Amino acid sequence: MRSKNLLLLRALLKSSSMWNIRKYSKDGKKRGRVLGGFFGFAMLYLMVVVYSFFGCFGLYALDSIEVVPVMAALTVSALAFVFTFIKTNGYLLNFKEYDMLMALPFRPKDVAACKFEYMYLKTLPWYLSLSLPMMVGYGYFGKTGWLMYPVWIMLGFFVPVIPMLAASLLGFLIAKASSGFKKKNMIQTLLTIVFVMLALSLRYIIEAIIRKNQVVNVTEQATAMMEQAGRYYAPAGWFAEAVQHSGRMEIGALSGALLLVGTTIVLFELVFLLVGKYYRQLNSALQSHAAKRNFRVASQKRNSVYNAIAFKEWKRLTASTTYFVNGAMGEILTAVLGIAVLIVGMDRVVAIVTQNAPIPKGILNPSIPLIVYFLIGLMTTTVCSPSLEGKNYWIVQSLPMTKKTLYQGKLLFQLYLSVPFTIFGIVCMSISAHVAVLDLVLYLLLGVVLCIFSASWGLVCGIKHMRLDWENEVEVVKQGAAVMIYMFPNMFITMGLIVLVVWLGTVVNPTMVTLALLAVASILAALSYAKVMRLVKE
Repeated sequence: MRSKNLLLLRALLKSSSMWNIRKYSKDGKKRGRVLGGFFGFAMLYLMVVVYSFFGCFGLYALDSIEVVPVMAALTVSALAFVFTFIKTNGYLLNFKEYDMLMALPFRPKDVAACKFEYMYLKTLPWYLSLSLPMMVGYGYFGKTGWLMYPVWIMLGFFVPVIPMLAASLLGFLIAKASSGFKKKNMIQTLLTIVFVMLALSLRYIIEAIIRKNQVVNVTEQATAMMEQAGRYYAPAGWFAEAVQHSGRMEIGALSGALLLVGTTIVLFELVFLLVGKYYRQLNSALQSHAAKRNFRVASQKRNSVYNAIAFKEWKRLTASTTYFVNGAMGEILTAVLGIAVLIVGMDRVVAIVTQNAPIPKGILNPSIPLIVYFLIGLMTTTVCSPSLEGKNYWIVQSLPMTKKTLYQGKLLFQLYLSVPFTIFGIVCMSISAHVAVLDLVLYLLLGVVLCIFSASWGLVCGIKHMRLDWENEVEVVKQGAAVMIYMFPNMFITMGLIVLVVWLGTVVNPTMVTLALLAVASILAALSYAKVMRLVKE
């Protein structure tokens, strides 16, 4: 039976492999896009590797190199939990190829376990790009024995499994709770968003507990946080214990390794024993749709083609929990941030985020539009929407409208979604920071232009790296080359611009900085839109 599971896992990996396109496709453009995607992923992995290694160097400079193993385990575990929780509804549950897979001679438990293993292997490079550089940094700066390296590498493959199992089980329970409702997708999406918001606030809760214990020194605070987290989250403590004691061949290394590996195997079997029991029932409930008994055809309203396309995109967004959580989370976070600064004040929110760093009052005002854009522009629906047409793309192509009209409608929907939240966030932060009226107007203009740039540049990435042969929408929404190429450079550039604008605001007139940034953003938005128009003519 195990060989059948491996056969199924191999088939799942091959069906979504970009390497197969590179190897067998005769289309030069497709092969070139695959190479571009590989290069983009390699650059992203390299950035994570460099960041992880220099993080170890920073801890070494603070004389806290001993916390690196537990920090690595916690970082990988947190990343694994978030990635898996967001992807559970697309990979493990409610996936497109469900009928085909369930028709094969496999038990429901085995199908669910293979989907989980597939999810694990697809995200394993991210975990290794974090874990292995920290291993090298810990070994070099901590001057550990050679035995630490094989122990770390072996246990590093087990560290993400337990949080992935927890996230899968939680996603399964949320889907189970929402499956009995008529609006099951809406209920599931709301429960998922609530949990994500709670997870994002967990960091500040832990820091508040540590400050309550009067740990003031930065080094002591970092060490105390890692020690407490390792104590409360046992697998991270087991990993750290095995790694730290491996160089001296102590009994703690063996006990920590056995506890981590044994617990992982036991939890894996228990989780999929439970999931397999209700797997058919839950997937059938999620894929069913309710219909009104008293449905009547009412008078239809005429609308523009652009608004009709935008409405279609809205229905597509709200029909998928995975797509909604990724595509609209920035807008939700912006609304939460705007309400928070109105209630507790801008200075208090900045103090919480920066951990009471001595920041002069008003110095962050020029960066308000960029802070809002960091949340709004983190993800845009135009990156995914071209690929999400999938196997229905031929239907869209046969409609009596041009590609230009289609993509302008997709752009319009993203602006309908992002611009109101951008305006709300900027106005709330500006009111709390007591920004002058002229600066507020400029901030609003800059925010709108940045929304146009985000939507246009996202559509450029979405068209150039369009993938229509996907079997699961997670491959487009979470792991598509277009998403990665858009998201990570945009995120890091925005962070750099926030620092640059704050510094320039202390040197020259902040209003002049905003005007210069507005001019640059306008040019970039215009160039991105022009690029979209050129692409639709190809």
